[in-house]
Amino acid sequence: MPKLTMAQAINNALAVELEHDSRVLVFGEDVGKNGGVFRVTEGLQERFGEKRVFDTPLAESSIVGSAVGMAINGLRPIAEIQFLPFALVSFNQTVTQAARMRYRSGGVYTVPMVIRTPFGGGVRPPEMHSDSFEAMFAHAQGLKVVAPSNPYDAKGLLHAAVDDPDPVLFLEHMKLYRSLRQEVPAERYTVPLGRAATVRPGRDVSVFAYGAMVQLALDAAAQVEKESGISAEVVDLRTLAPLDEAAIAASVDKTGRAVVVHEAPRAGGLAAEVIAVINEHSLYSLLAPVERVTSPDTAFPVPKLEDIILPNVARVKAAIRRTLEE
Repeated sequence: MPKLTMAQAINNALAVELEHDSRVLVFGEDVGKNGGVFRVTEGLQERFGEKRVFDTPLAESSIVGSAVGMAINGLRPIAEIQFLPFALVSFNQTVTQAARMRYRSGGVYTVPMVIRTPFGGGVRPPEMHSDSFEAMFAHAQGLKVVAPSNPYDAKGLLHAAVDDPDPVLFLEHMKLYRSLRQEVPAERYTVPLGRAATVRPGRDVSVFAYGAMVQLALDAAAQVEKESGISAEVVDLRTLAPLDEAAIAASVDKTGRAVVVHEAPRAGGLAAEVIAVINEHSLYSLLAPVERVTSPDTAFPVPKLEDIILPNVARVKAAIRRTLEE
């Protein structure tokens, strides 16, 4: 079984979908001949032709609006937005059109489409490329939001997203594209949407994360166990909308403590929703207040200042320890 980067795993998933289903189309800015800004779609146009994999104008509202029309009429579009902040240009098409179409049509129409987009800090691109706006989209009812943390899940979740009858925003953390390799089957398989995964069992505290923050949480958990004997359980949320409330509650019921990590700003972030889930389902299991490790409520800075705001291992370790001090 080959070991692939996340970029390669997603490329493989797209190729399998294009070969598997003639209704699948892949399109976006520079995804054809250039293979995308991160080369995730490299070689697909050459293999499947310009009618299946094609470039679009620099117009995100047109990209997503076209995908909505295609999906309603029986196709399975996979649209790429070059960076998540640019998806705000197509927010109306995503939230008002794609996400609400099943409701607005009384179930007559579904919108089986995927919007792929890179997000997150750590690779120092120019301003307005690294913002984590996932909470804005997770608030839209009818839209699923997915954020894999590793190559295996990325491929399986993408196949599941294509199968889903409703629109899926598929978030690909830029730092993860080539930072790790993992065995990934060549055949088509699915990782179910809406299901979290316990990637490190533990008994003392639960750490919830997604995307690149999962590896950060794993590193912090390994260090606090070595340094202090603290056994931290790490739960990869994987799907941000809908959240796997049962998995969140089960972990907190076991450990009695929780830390939530994301690199989006603190106010209104997904951590707040995870904490609400804990309060609703596991309040009497808590032995200490839930900790949040996030970026501050500020605009994402210029590249050389990224490290000042982004969560790091030291901050996660400190949060874990604080829960044990109560």
